[in-house]
Amino acid sequence: MEITVRAMPRALFVRLDGELDLHTAPEFKARVKAAFERAPHLTTLIVVLTDVRFIDSSGLGALLAQYRELSQRAGRLILVDPRPSVLRVLEFSGLLRVIDVVETEEKALLRA
Repeated sequence: MEITVRAMPRALFVRLDGELDLHTAPEFKARVKAAFERAPHLTTLIVVLTDVRFIDSSGLGALLAQYRELSQRAGRLILVDPRPSVLRVLEFSGLLRVIDVVETEEKALLRA
C-alpha cells in the first residue's frame, strides 16, 4: 500500500494505492493520526480510493475509526472515487449511511 498524505488549507488529503486490509490498515491509521497531530486545526479528512483494489473488514474498521474520531471534533470524512468492487463493500457494510462519497477530488474539496 502506498499512502500519500498532504495537509491542505481546509482538509487533510490522503491518497491510497493498493489494498486497505489487515496488513495496511494500521499504517493508514498511524499516518493519518500523525498528520492530524501536525495540523490539529483540520477537521476534514479526504481519502482518495481510486487506486484501492481491495478493502477488508480491517480497512472498513480503519475508515470507521477515522469517522468516529472526526465526528467527536465536529469534523467529517469524505471518500473519493472508490472502484465498483470497493463501493459494494462500503455499501454492504452500511458505512455509506454515515460517510460521504463523491466522484472527484474537486467535489471533495468543495465539501471540506
